[in-house]
Amino acid sequence: MGTAHLKGNDAKEKKTEFSLVRVTSAWKCKLGKKVTAGCISAAKIYESITEQGTSWTVVSPIVFTYKVTETRHLLDPSNDTLLLGHITDPQQLEDIQKSNKPIKRFVVVDQEVYKIYGSKLTEYLEANNVVYKILSLPTAEENKSMTMALKILEEVNNFSLDRRTEPIIAIGGGVCLDIVGLAASLYRRRTPYIRVPTTLLSYIDASVGAKTGVNFANCKNKLGAYIPPAAAFLDLSFIRTVPRRHISNGLAEMLKMALMKHRGLFELLETHGRMLLDTKFQADNSVYGHNCLQAASQATRIAIVTMLEELAPNLWEDDLNRLVDFGHLISPALEMKVLPSLLHGEAVNIDMSYMVYVSKERGLLTEDEKQRIISCMVGLELPVWHEAFTMELIQKSLQDRLKHSGGLVRMPLPVGLGEADIYNDTSCEILRKAFVKWCDELSGSSDSN
Repeated sequence: MGTAHLKGNDAKEKKTEFSLVRVTSAWKCKLGKKVTAGCISAAKIYESITEQGTSWTVVSPIVFTYKVTETRHLLDPSNDTLLLGHITDPQQLEDIQKSNKPIKRFVVVDQEVYKIYGSKLTEYLEANNVVYKILSLPTAEENKSMTMALKILEEVNNFSLDRRTEPIIAIGGGVCLDIVGLAASLYRRRTPYIRVPTTLLSYIDASVGAKTGVNFANCKNKLGAYIPPAAAFLDLSFIRTVPRRHISNGLAEMLKMALMKHRGLFELLETHGRMLLDTKFQADNSVYGHNCLQAASQATRIAIVTMLEELAPNLWEDDLNRLVDFGHLISPALEMKVLPSLLHGEAVNIDMSYMVYVSKERGLLTEDEKQRIISCMVGLELPVWHEAFTMELIQKSLQDRLKHSGGLVRMPLPVGLGEADIYNDTSCEILRKAFVKWCDELSGSSDSN
């Protein structure tokens, strides 16, 4: 590009583009695009000189690489995935395996998970000669706060981690993964961390994205960062100890992806949802045989792939038109309003249930499609109505969304089974008509928790 002289507001502007080249141990600005010698950065510096002074614009591409790995027997001492599975450089992996230096890990575990798996986790770490600290915490939505994040940070600081080679490990549900992710992103400005989800919801949702956060000012996840984990390790065997209600809770997020993107997944949940609930996504030869394992594997794989398809190109949410926001326009306010009576997925499903009626009112769904969706939700043992989900809550939530979404509501709506689009023109009249029909048809058939 070189230099250019532009006129603007009767003032001359001199603009220069610099490439950045490493010379021995220093980075140097080099003029123009056609620099070929030496180590060249993808970053650029643009200098602009006017009569008012000089300004510099930095363009620095940032690339994050993270792995989402399905595995089995994660806590088997012979399985080194938890300790080494995040390493992508073969030479680094070889060096660690040859080294006599013990592996060091700080592990945060949800206290309910620790009651079940604490001894197995300890045995795993000791069998692999790991220098470790396990911090067991009550990571529930009610205490998802900066206070909890700071408690983790104090313990991490006392443990003295190497922020480049010793990732923090989070084992638990979505709340645990979110809090630990935020703490890791704050410690030494970014310490790598690993997610191990132990609930179905976190298995297909929190573990595969980049979001971290805590609640603040009575708002869900108002403080947070977009820092993905070094890796997420998914082991379905953790789900076997999850209560049935929490299986339903996770199925809500799975259903979300089905309604937005994948008719086949919807039909799988419609047909096999009860089996997945009964077996908790485990192989159960006594009743369902091989069909269960096949359905569980297919459902989780489709849910994860469709989620990654939406998240990977938009990890920092630069594009505010997001299909994954379906069910998340009103539900955050509902969830916080009735905390702790509704689980996250339950609140999301109530939101989705109402939005299905909005879609029907707009002519985007047929009556048969609407009924199939609601019947599927009920079959998955999810609530489809709640007395706290009022027209006032809807209006306030959508007004708040306008403030934070560039002045547009960006409402994802199903336009059939497994297809969706984003709408900005849903009238108040349609919202009210849908609400009245939703209440008339579902208020008597759903437990308001």
